[in-house]
Amino acid sequence: MAAKKSVLTVLTSVGLLAATACTGSSNGSGRAPTPGRLTTSTTPGSSELDRVTWALPYGEPTTLDPAKIGDYSPQTVEANLCDTLTRMNADFSLSPGLARKVTWTDDRTLVLDLRSDVEFWDGEPMTPQDVIHSLERQRNPRTQALYGNYLASVTSIRATGPHQVTLRTKGYDQTLTKALSTSFGAVSEKTYTEKAGPAYGTAKGGLMCTGPFKLGSWKSGGSITLERNDAYWDTGLKPKARQVEFRFITDNNTLTGALLSGEVDGTYELPPSSATALGKADSGTVYLGPSTQNVLLIPGHADSPAADRRLLDALSLVIDRDALIRNVFGGDATTLKSLVPPLTWRGDRAAAQFDAAYAALPAVPEPDERKAKRLVAEAGPVPRPLVAAIPAGDQRGLQALTFIQAAADRIGVAIEIKQLQPAEMSSLFYDPSVREGLDLILTFGYVTMPDPSSYVAEMVDPRGIFNWTHYDNPEVTRLLDRARTSSDPVASAQAYGEAQALFTPTVPAVYLATTHERMFMNKRLSGAPASFAYMGMPWAAHLGGTDK
Repeated sequence: MAAKKSVLTVLTSVGLLAATACTGSSNGSGRAPTPGRLTTSTTPGSSELDRVTWALPYGEPTTLDPAKIGDYSPQTVEANLCDTLTRMNADFSLSPGLARKVTWTDDRTLVLDLRSDVEFWDGEPMTPQDVIHSLERQRNPRTQALYGNYLASVTSIRATGPHQVTLRTKGYDQTLTKALSTSFGAVSEKTYTEKAGPAYGTAKGGLMCTGPFKLGSWKSGGSITLERNDAYWDTGLKPKARQVEFRFITDNNTLTGALLSGEVDGTYELPPSSATALGKADSGTVYLGPSTQNVLLIPGHADSPAADRRLLDALSLVIDRDALIRNVFGGDATTLKSLVPPLTWRGDRAAAQFDAAYAALPAVPEPDERKAKRLVAEAGPVPRPLVAAIPAGDQRGLQALTFIQAAADRIGVAIEIKQLQPAEMSSLFYDPSVREGLDLILTFGYVTMPDPSSYVAEMVDPRGIFNWTHYDNPEVTRLLDRARTSSDPVASAQAYGEAQALFTPTVPAVYLATTHERMFMNKRLSGAPASFAYMGMPWAAHLGGTDK
């Protein structure tokens, strides 16, 4: 690896280029891609807005602490509050953030050159100590952070100048630099965070970050309101909206009515049933954007009968994915062959290697009820109905699981649907006790950065936080480690491709679809990104009025 390689220069070219997705992309199964254009951004709004009201269809966040968020609602809000060291753009490319430059000076030294003009909401300047504390607290067990594993190769984090932080590592780690654009790379004020303690990020403890909006009020059970940060360091992204209020609306009918009436201005993750009604309205526009989301059916724990891959393969064979996409997702999705959607690596310098490996995977199976029944017989009788979880009020999830339930019934497998409250559904991903008694979970997951290996590792590595069935394939682990530590993009992609060929047919999961991002915005405003990149960027700062 050449010395003094600027990571941001590399990562900008690694961005998930929306241009390749505008007319749909092949899913490798031989089936036609979803027709129609996908929109990355919307027309910039030109005028000031006193207030914007936005819906959170997945309910109230349990925390806004950047170290602990890992779900739709908290990330939708927090992305506008806490800036990251590098920034995700609407087209999934990366650009400088709180760090004006990120450089590997050698294979074991990553240097972050920080901006000198950044202040927290309370007026205190951002220092290297704030950056160091924000990173270090993520590997402190008392924090109960979600992303401490990104620091696995880091041996020290030190200030090496008044505006510089240097990370020493065991070796090159391409995931580490990409993760700086996610909530892992968010910077909080050290003194405030230490004073707040475990309450940091809650309605009681608050936040102290550097983003374009600051946390105004949090009314539990009702709403979260953000106030514009008039002293925001990035003058080119000063928000036009003075306030953004987030309302927790998990019922699809209530959400549709609020958007139609103008009571709520917009939402991401618009349910298909709402999109049908809103697509005919003149109050606003439904946008479809490129996405790295995946829809999976996975076992809740290793002791469930559903953890038997033969039973999962039987379910996979009896599900008509084309009908699922047409009837449940309104056609706004494509089939999926493995854990990670191809858009994840679309702009990578080794995209050709990634694509070739994905194309070589077995095709998405056509429905085959007879073969599915043989697999059920091999696995042995299922002694009881399998309990499958979805969030309460999630009409899309309920429709999808009802569709799967009917298919499973045809091969003698009973599925009982259990609807969990949004907070409980969010917690089950990280709390094993919540998953007790749950056999299957229908997940609407996503990849947050252009790095498939780190996402997959969380599900297949023995230490992965989403490896609920204790899957362990040493060769897969070795190959994913090689993909993570290789500074050669082609070698990294080839290692991932070899791992993918091994885990795809063996990890306990049913791959269902990759959906498009669906967003609605009232005609009185514009500017919000339409792509799934909104989850990692200060999207509300792009909103402006249209004078309509």
